[in-house]
Amino acid sequence: MRSNFPENRQKLALFLIIIVALMLRLIAISTRPLWYDEAFSVLFASKGPAAMVQGTIGSANDQAAEEHPLFYYTFLWGWMSLFGESPLAARSLSVLCGLGSVALIYLLGKDLFGKRFGLIVAGIIAISPFQIHYAQEVRMYALMTFLLVGATYALLKGMQKRRWGWWLLFAVCSALAQYSHNLAVFYLIPLAFTPLLFKDWRSLLAVSLSGLGALLLYIPWIVRIPAQFAKIRGKFWIERPSPARLISTLLSFVTNLPVPDNWLTVALFVTFFVVALGLWQTFRALRAWRQENADVWRGLWLLYLAFVPPIFLFLFSQWQPVYIERALLPSGAIFFMWLGWAFSRTGMPKPMEILAYSLLIGGMVLGILNHVTYSGFPYAPYAELDEFLMENSSKDDLILHSNKLTMLPMIYYDKDLPQHYLADPPGSGADTLAPATQEVLGLIAEQDIDATVGNAQRVWLVIFERAIEEYQNLGHSTHPQIQWLNNHFKLWEISNWADLRLYEFVKE
Repeated sequence: MRSNFPENRQKLALFLIIIVALMLRLIAISTRPLWYDEAFSVLFASKGPAAMVQGTIGSANDQAAEEHPLFYYTFLWGWMSLFGESPLAARSLSVLCGLGSVALIYLLGKDLFGKRFGLIVAGIIAISPFQIHYAQEVRMYALMTFLLVGATYALLKGMQKRRWGWWLLFAVCSALAQYSHNLAVFYLIPLAFTPLLFKDWRSLLAVSLSGLGALLLYIPWIVRIPAQFAKIRGKFWIERPSPARLISTLLSFVTNLPVPDNWLTVALFVTFFVVALGLWQTFRALRAWRQENADVWRGLWLLYLAFVPPIFLFLFSQWQPVYIERALLPSGAIFFMWLGWAFSRTGMPKPMEILAYSLLIGGMVLGILNHVTYSGFPYAPYAELDEFLMENSSKDDLILHSNKLTMLPMIYYDKDLPQHYLADPPGSGADTLAPATQEVLGLIAEQDIDATVGNAQRVWLVIFERAIEEYQNLGHSTHPQIQWLNNHFKLWEISNWADLRLYEFVKE
């Protein structure tokens, strides 16, 4: 009994870490409103696989409709078929994937440096605000992270055990990650070069064959890549990143973004301190390195997987802007493993190690507090506004949304309330909801405000304050849609709903 106590204690510690991770991922999961991307996920997935295929591959001018692959949406459709479409039900799929990533990080850390290290890094991932955020969203990023960390673990076990079962798992995880998000490739390509770093030529052959297997599994979607790429090139909201985005990525890893202005200096200090200390300890370990010390090789591998995918994505985005921090969640998880190695296994003095972990945890607590209290754009009280309009509008009124960003969330909360929305400016970076996808959703954008308003005697306009401010910053007195309504109607009342404004116009 005595000899089993340490093992039982480790199991208990892992169980408690999973419980903490679960509790943090459940905070406000039912009360935080679903925003546009989440509402799109639910509405699109609810149409079923056949409709989703049509809403994805339907194209115009050789451009794709929906730019994301369908594995997550199909998984979500099956999940919602069992558990429903409530915020808790829809988001719980990502919660499950997030918990799976915590468990995989423990297994990866345990195989690299032992059980104690596995528990340390699993504990850090459990409280990472970056990981918590996307484990609460009805989007594919938590699933992609789980699959890519799974691919990393399968590759490591394949190199250690020399068994083809692990290489098969590597191929399957890699293919499914690509079917979850196209940007998974920016992690998979550096990962596939791992045997070269370790000069493990036998594993290099296995990775090559497994990669070929993953490619074969991915062939049905490869034929869609040119059309999807054409859509991204033609119209997408992402801008070419500056070097400052690499700094914001590190901030995302440690504290998540956005950070309130009054805490930004603290967040930057914590981030720069832990990164600089990690790099210094890595340099010290490298100077003292001996060929037989596998610890240093493994630590460098973690550094490589933490930093090379963001740099790879950054450089690619100088040609075609696709840089989004949330696509780097897997590197964010490995980033903490690298810091854990640098702090715990490179001979850092104990007081300094305690200080480093204290600052790191403090930065993450700051991020968690900001995440659970944040209620700004793109969140808004959509359900409450739906209820207000249901009670105060009549069947002859027109409820008009400035664009899709408010329309889809409000349709999610009330599918029975008649509502319309205006199309985004054609060819603009915001024009991302393709006609084929609109048809599948049954939500066709209105092209002309004059024709849409028609003979309505009262118009309710729903618009984000940010949309108005963008036009005012360009020198306009107000948003063009508001100006048009002012010219044809009498403004009766304006009410504020967090970041939303509701304009009530009546015929004079």
